[in-house]
Amino acid sequence: MGSVCTPRSNRRKRSMPSNSKPVDAPIPLDLVKAEGLVQPAAVIAFTEGPAVDLDGNVFFSDIQNNRIMKLAASGELSIFRADSGRANGNMFDREGRLVTCEGDEFGPGGRRRVTRTNMQTGEVEVLTDSFDGKKYNSPNDVCIDTQGNIFFTDPRYDDPAGKELDVEGVYRIDTAGNVKRVLDNNQVQKPNGLALTPDDSTLYVIDSNPLAGGNRKIWAFAVGADGSMSEQRLVYDFGKGRGGDGMRVDMNGNLWVAAGINRPRGRPSETLDVPTGVYVITPAGEILGRIPIPEETVTNLTFGPPNRTTLYVTSGKTLFTIPIGVSGYVLYA
Repeated sequence: MGSVCTPRSNRRKRSMPSNSKPVDAPIPLDLVKAEGLVQPAAVIAFTEGPAVDLDGNVFFSDIQNNRIMKLAASGELSIFRADSGRANGNMFDREGRLVTCEGDEFGPGGRRRVTRTNMQTGEVEVLTDSFDGKKYNSPNDVCIDTQGNIFFTDPRYDDPAGKELDVEGVYRIDTAGNVKRVLDNNQVQKPNGLALTPDDSTLYVIDSNPLAGGNRKIWAFAVGADGSMSEQRLVYDFGKGRGGDGMRVDMNGNLWVAAGINRPRGRPSETLDVPTGVYVITPAGEILGRIPIPEETVTNLTFGPPNRTTLYVTSGKTLFTIPIGVSGYVLYA
């Protein structure tokens, strides 16, 4: 797979102004352990949506092959779900249940819904499969607040045939099972990855529109007690490069964002200004650094044990592990 340059011994903190270019971002030396290289943990096909349970088992989607994989803490790789409904984003809730966005990309069989799996019994519960009587576009990514309310994005990147909803929005499923659209295309053109701060007060949303002139931005919203969104502000603009995909937040409040490409994808509107990697960005929009990833694209990430200091990154056909020097935020810890 090739290797990534080893962080140098210089641990002096380096941050970049908010108008700096992603291509100039250094490795965040104070956040990544010097002895740690980006290492492939498993090689599959098109990986997405990693989630780690309390035992250190990693569950992640292989959208292209329509399945969810499990990488056991022992290192054994197996198929967790052979027919995943074109699963994309995954996240464990506080009760250890796996919440999954089943999309509609990379072929037939997408169920366009959000489900929750009881990991003890294997029972799969459908949380929502439609809004206002119409099927979702392609549920993409998910995050959950400390009360158990679920937020998910619903863009459409693949063939628009069969699309029923005109809006590509962000939705909230409350603890009673009620579904509300909390963001629409007036705020976000094409919502993709999203993450909540540990105090539930701020929702970060990646706006990933690959069309010419489309947003490749990260937005922040203040979250009301009822899930309503206000005080929209721009955190970072990736410009004309491939912007963010998946995103998580660490315990210091910084955003860890999977973004970029390493070679053209045949889209004239997309430049190589954002090389593939994990970008660490402050809430104020300063890039603390970039962890290079040796794949053409990077899709998503999460934190795992010990103490949430292992970063798992899905990128192309590979699941990578990276030891880091800060604890990430996950709900089940």
